[in-house]
Amino acid sequence: MKIKDLVVLIGIIGIVLMMVVPVPVWLIDVLLIINISIALLIILVAMNTQDALEFSIFPSLLLITTLFRLALNVSTTRNILANAEAGNVVATFGSFVAQGNIVVGFVVFIILVLVQFIVITKGSERVAEVAARFTLDAMPGKQMAIDADLNAGLINEVQARDRREKISKEADFYGAMDGASKFVKGDAIAGIIILFINIIGGLIIGMTMKGMGLAEAGELYSILTIGDGLVSQIPALLISTAAGLIVTRASSDGNLAHDLSKQVLLYPKLLYIVAGTITLLGIFTPIHLITTLPIAVLLVFAAMKMQSALVKKQENDEMLEEEQQIEEVRSPESVISLLQVDPIEFEFGYGLIPLADTQQGGDLLDRIILIRRQCALEMGVVVPVIRIRDNIQLKPNEYIIKIKGNMVARGDLLLNHYLAMSPGIEDDSISGIDTLEPAFGLPALWIDEVMKERAELSGYTVVDPPSVVATHLTEIIKKHAHELLGRQETRGLIENVKESYPVLVDDLIPNVLSIGDVQKVLVKLLREKISVRDLVTILETLADYGTYTKDPEILTEYVRQSLSRQITQQYSVSGDSMKVITVGPSLEKKISEAVQQSDQGSYLALDASSTQIIYQRISDQVNKLIQSGQQPIVLTSPTIRMYLRQLLERTMQDIPVLSYSELEPNVEIQSMGVVNL
Repeated sequence: MKIKDLVVLIGIIGIVLMMVVPVPVWLIDVLLIINISIALLIILVAMNTQDALEFSIFPSLLLITTLFRLALNVSTTRNILANAEAGNVVATFGSFVAQGNIVVGFVVFIILVLVQFIVITKGSERVAEVAARFTLDAMPGKQMAIDADLNAGLINEVQARDRREKISKEADFYGAMDGASKFVKGDAIAGIIILFINIIGGLIIGMTMKGMGLAEAGELYSILTIGDGLVSQIPALLISTAAGLIVTRASSDGNLAHDLSKQVLLYPKLLYIVAGTITLLGIFTPIHLITTLPIAVLLVFAAMKMQSALVKKQENDEMLEEEQQIEEVRSPESVISLLQVDPIEFEFGYGLIPLADTQQGGDLLDRIILIRRQCALEMGVVVPVIRIRDNIQLKPNEYIIKIKGNMVARGDLLLNHYLAMSPGIEDDSISGIDTLEPAFGLPALWIDEVMKERAELSGYTVVDPPSVVATHLTEIIKKHAHELLGRQETRGLIENVKESYPVLVDDLIPNVLSIGDVQKVLVKLLREKISVRDLVTILETLADYGTYTKDPEILTEYVRQSLSRQITQQYSVSGDSMKVITVGPSLEKKISEAVQQSDQGSYLALDASSTQIIYQRISDQVNKLIQSGQQPIVLTSPTIRMYLRQLLERTMQDIPVLSYSELEPNVEIQSMGVVNL
């Protein structure tokens, strides 16, 4: 056993022996001074801790000091009743505080006990109880947050273990403080009881055994009793205050004095208001200016000093920030920040600034929030934060949309106009500036406020500039959603599913497929504008067929078949019928014969002339449907669907290619044309 362990053990045993074995008066004086010193040390440590766990031994220390204080009470009581003395410390406290008046000393003692018992101890007990309850209730959420950070790679295993240990220690600490507060309350009650025992017992012993009169016995034993009570209750009050400081202390970067100066005295202008109030109090009340004016002057002086200190601190912070920016530019590492590419950027000329300026009525930021919600509902992906900035290199009314730093779309707006799109029948009375609707490329007109009502009556679709931008941005995001879904984003989607379907995710990843394999399948679905919101069905399908093949093309076909109801509703008219262009037997045979196998998978190997003929035949049928106002859909057999899609992807990317197995049996198929070779 180490020496410090032995000292603690002997100290605990000594405290217990003090309650049984008589202690000399001189030793009681020493122990009382030690008790006061320990109380001062504890409250100073409590004031300088930044986190409650830095003083985690406090509940046990509270119990030991309470026991030590009660042992001292027993020893002093024994000496008061037996010998009519309790040492210089007790006598000094009794005579000094009482100032020759027993009633004054008694009242002071009662006030100290009541303050400790009713105010500090009761409040500390309640705060510790609530803190313990909330800490326990918050543990599952904190554990989940740690697991999420660990899975996302934000922390390592060691950091996660340290955080879990801290959470467990917090729960244990506040639970222990809740119980330890009961000892402080009991100690205050014991102090009051011991007071009456000493006075009543002293009067009986003084008059019956020591031959004293009532007045003499009352004065002697009252002073000793009051001194004994004060010398024990003052340290008890300090430790109770320390307990209150500990349980009410939130995590901070500094100690109590630092936080007081930083937070309470952060607003020097408020001191002027306080100084003015104190001055008015001296003018209009009998308190008089002699008392209030010096305090008001002191407050004004403190406010001026604090204000000048804040100004100086702000100037120093600005200088440090400028120096830091200069150093960052000069440092070789500053180039690293330039490598960051925003997933989506929206840049506009200075003439379109009112779109994004809320002070000028712009609601573009609110619309972007709605766009992200809409894409999450329709496509099943979380759209990254869209970076919005003005660009003086653009024309005043021009805007561009970038995906990963590359421009993918542009458009022009007239802020004081409306975009009017014809219903198909032109109205010559509607005049405006000819343009193209940026999202779909339809012919349109920019019209003014006067022409708006006439255009609406003529059946034109009239939209304001913010709606034009929102529609264009939404379509661009849907079109390029597959580019925005990387492995990191896929992992986030899978983690979201794992909260409700942990068995499914654990069975699939990484035993059957990796996150990269799942991401490839999701990208192929999004490339053809198939929503991945039903991620549970997608993962179930991958878990079923991933054991047979790892080819993302084939896995995608299996997933599309599992999503047949979704695909049918997406392309059918009211879910009942679908007008399609079917692929004839000769074309299917030609494509099947051109499929080649390799180590990387299968691919389509068609000669240039055959490819051109297929393009032309399908294009003719597509144009017929478009001219009749129908959405062109190509329908083929499941075996060649993915190869035909690969063939049409470059020239007819927006034309959906479906297979028979992706459609529900109850949907009516109407063939509007057949493509053969």
